[in-house]
Amino acid sequence: MNVTGHTRRSVSIRDVATAAGVSYQTVSRVINDHPSVKPSTRERVLAAIDELGFRRNSTALALASGRSRAVTVLTSNTTHYGYASVLQGIEEAARAASYTVGIGVLESADGAGEAEVAAQVQRSADAGGGLIVIAYDPAGVRALGAVPADLPVVGVVETPASPPGDDRPWVWADDREAAYKATRHLLSLGHRTVHYVAIPSSTRRTSARTTGWQQALKEAGAPQPRPLQGSWGPAGGHAAGLKLAGNPDVTAILCGNDDLALGVIRALHETGRAIPGDVSVAGFDDAPHSAYLTPSLTTVRLDFTGLGRSAFALLHGVLEESAQIAPHPVSVPELIVRESSGPPPGRG
Repeated sequence: MNVTGHTRRSVSIRDVATAAGVSYQTVSRVINDHPSVKPSTRERVLAAIDELGFRRNSTALALASGRSRAVTVLTSNTTHYGYASVLQGIEEAARAASYTVGIGVLESADGAGEAEVAAQVQRSADAGGGLIVIAYDPAGVRALGAVPADLPVVGVVETPASPPGDDRPWVWADDREAAYKATRHLLSLGHRTVHYVAIPSSTRRTSARTTGWQQALKEAGAPQPRPLQGSWGPAGGHAAGLKLAGNPDVTAILCGNDDLALGVIRALHETGRAIPGDVSVAGFDDAPHSAYLTPSLTTVRLDFTGLGRSAFALLHGVLEESAQIAPHPVSVPELIVRESSGPPPGRG
């Protein structure tokens, strides 16, 4: 501690890498006397270590030696079902590979500036290893874009509008196909159209779930109501459900996740509209509570845990220098038909 009472920041492996003009992986190899480093590069790194007074810590040693491995997950939420299930999958796969997992919680406020986001990313990068960024919201998207080019990273993202290039190491569930399947199911029961309560999108543009819903309606020649914007939780679904319940033309509602559906079901119950006798409701994700609602919820199952395992597997391949990472979707969504969906009034 210096005389002002402030703790001096220790020199990190990345500081050495910047000073030597190399990647942090190269610094790690020099520290552990890896034979693949050119003599001239080794001399430059050692000179930077001496000049900066770098002291090897356990994290730096773990990164280079492989004796103790770690990855950091950056996310703005650890409680919502999709986020938590992705984290579960990452942790399961990491534990099986003898890696430890750290979690960096991102500032979710929209007003977070670029410098603040970059600082959050850098703190996680300084821990060593690689990063997995859950980019289901604007905070995650900003963080994914701020990751340094030399740092191994995998992004867990919304379904991209178009196939990304190989330089975008992303994984995703096929939200577009899932919403399409759910909407087609409701239309097949005889509903004239399907209303939609949307979750927030990470890009602030039309989400893949909204696009899948619209595609199914368009192919069926069905009217396309304006989607209602919900939140992530039941309160948003409840507010949207109260708006829809007053319209007798509403006979089918697709919700952007199962928590929204929970709120919609409550609102319909409060206003005296029977489910599915008057209104059919379908959700998204197949969260554990969905099968135990009254009525049990028709939904689309997405394998978020498998998505987390896949994200770690891609990153693990790069950290072990055994595989290249490439963007790809994970798993096929499965429609789960339960009690909350049925024919419209007069068609049963």
